[in-house]
Amino acid sequence: MGANAILLITIRMEASLHEPMYYLLSLLSMLDIVLCLTVIPKVLAIFWFDLRLISFPACFLQMYIMNSFLAMESCTFMIMAFDRYIAICHPLRYPSIITDQFVVKAATFILVRNVLIPLPIPILSARLHYCWRNIIENCICANMSVSRLSCDDVTINRIYQFAGGWILLGSDLILIFLSYTLILRAVLRLNAEGAVAKALSTCGSHFILILFFSTILLVFILTHVAKGKVSPEVPVLLNVLHHVIPAALNPIVYGVRTQEIKQGIKRLLKKGR
Repeated sequence: MGANAILLITIRMEASLHEPMYYLLSLLSMLDIVLCLTVIPKVLAIFWFDLRLISFPACFLQMYIMNSFLAMESCTFMIMAFDRYIAICHPLRYPSIITDQFVVKAATFILVRNVLIPLPIPILSARLHYCWRNIIENCICANMSVSRLSCDDVTINRIYQFAGGWILLGSDLILIFLSYTLILRAVLRLNAEGAVAKALSTCGSHFILILFFSTILLVFILTHVAKGKVSPEVPVLLNVLHHVIPAALNPIVYGVRTQEIKQGIKRLLKKGR
């Protein structure tokens, strides 16, 4: 959270960083902060103070925020991949395509799509009748962990959870992969050796982080499907890692490795002395 906060402050205070690419970085940092505040305090309360109780409304709210903001983060990755595609493959058209208006429209799309589509998930879970055993086999209110406690038929819940997840995250991942494939093809055509190495280093680290974000979610889902064949602690660990590690790595991969942001942080530190 500290790194994301520093990134937000740096972009806010430095006029030279008031550009579309850095606005997208700010959006990603804000999403990471909200996800951490949604998940980490409760996880720490469980491990430090053994405070395991959570009300149904709080559980369903946490469920909705996690689904909505994870989808927003995935969608932001997709928009940022498009930004890098235009910057590398169509550099002369970049200023006319990636504008402040584009960022506003992209942010509106991210917000509307990922607020509305996950909304039925907690609603469907809240309408279920829960048995006396209201103990979630997880440290956060994950969809599948909560729905398993119900005495009712949860087929509709599971279908919507999986369909919504694959529609949102799956479509984003396909477009991200397509963008970086086109970037790689364009980069390999460059004659300047230094430019190729720099582009591959930057885009490669971005793609690896996005792949990690998607892969750990896929592994988490598969471990739930094959629950009897894996240790019950594995899905819990993967769920926590999925919320913590990307939030910790995003400001490093997307922010600190960017020369302009490095310089902005140094200038802010000098001003604070």
